[in-house]
Amino acid sequence: MDRRLALSALIALPALPASAGLEVGTMAPEFSLQAARAGQVFRFSLREVLAQGPVVLYFFPAAYSEGCSVEARTFAEAIDDFRAAGAFVVGVSSDDLPTLTSFSRQACQGKFPVASDADQRVMKSYDAVMQTRPEYATRISFVIAQDGRIVYTYKNLEPTRHVERTVAAVRLLARDAAKQ
Repeated sequence: MDRRLALSALIALPALPASAGLEVGTMAPEFSLQAARAGQVFRFSLREVLAQGPVVLYFFPAAYSEGCSVEARTFAEAIDDFRAAGAFVVGVSSDDLPTLTSFSRQACQGKFPVASDADQRVMKSYDAVMQTRPEYATRISFVIAQDGRIVYTYKNLEPTRHVERTVAAVRLLARDAAKQ
């Protein structure tokens, strides 16, 4: 079974409406942003990380808001599940780098990076700008296969389901890759 079909079958979990975010099967826009992990600043490159395996890219509205802090902690608590499936997690928001540097230590528990998209260039390329508050990203998650194609997307303002849905998607992706 084709990998995209297998993922589509798994992810008959309710996902996002067709009008929001990039569609499954499209190539993920490449980007490079300043990011922080465990308080350390570095340049995050999607292309470089995809060379090592799939990526879970999630956009979030604002560091330290209640929902975004819950989401970051939930991703941090599940990081071993993502790693076991060979996936890398990165969060992106329009927050400035100093804010994300401290957020990476606290809410993210130093377990994955968060990147600053202050000019919203990346948010716009992924159609991840919140419609009602365009200064913020909407809460949307993408699973990007190693070949750069989006294989799963989930949009919901409720923060905790993004982790369970994206973990399921990367596990299926890993199982499918092992069969080939």
